[in-house]
Amino acid sequence: MAGSRRKAAPTDHERRLWTEGVRLIAGIDEAGRGAWAGPVVAGAVILPRRPQIPGVTDSKLLTAAQREALFDEIAGRALAWAVAAVGPDTISDINILASTYRAMIQAVAQLDPSPDYLLIDGRDAPSFPQPHLAITGGDARCYSIAAASILAKVWRDRFMRELDKQYPGYGFARHKGYGTREHRRALAELGPCPQHRRRFAPIMALAQGELDLAPGTE
Repeated sequence: MAGSRRKAAPTDHERRLWTEGVRLIAGIDEAGRGAWAGPVVAGAVILPRRPQIPGVTDSKLLTAAQREALFDEIAGRALAWAVAAVGPDTISDINILASTYRAMIQAVAQLDPSPDYLLIDGRDAPSFPQPHLAITGGDARCYSIAAASILAKVWRDRFMRELDKQYPGYGFARHKGYGTREHRRALAELGPCPQHRRRFAPIMALAQGELDLAPGTE
């Protein structure tokens, strides 16, 4: 439950790797892939085997306050952690999947020490030099990936709150760039700003005068 602080534990994936002698395991996840505005952000983190951090789980299952507290705890205890962002212009130029992979590669490249093995949220993964495994639903199933999801989500949420100051009227601090009713109406009234992903369907629909003002989903 979102309000609980249950004891987190490594999954079978991490236990198996430790048994095989793998020492530095990095979890990788992204935030903002489905948003209409702002960057896509990847988090990467290498956590110590012990002590484990209570409450680490899929960032979507946590409250904003819980995520903020866990961000600081994860960053403080991590052997290494990094965040990388790819902005809307690049997303429009090379597509969202390629941008997500680029952010992941950049985040992993910043880790010092470099990881021995990568656990990545998703069905597929970019080409890494390290051995790696993609895990569908990994942010809810893997301790390291869950920690990375918290880093990526909190960093991006903070960034979107700053964008709200630069581009007032869109509500970025509240919806974080996702397709809510508020965001749709702001787009209809103000038009897109430089932080909007111009090749995403809703932004293209706006340019063609076909934006649907029905509620969106986050």
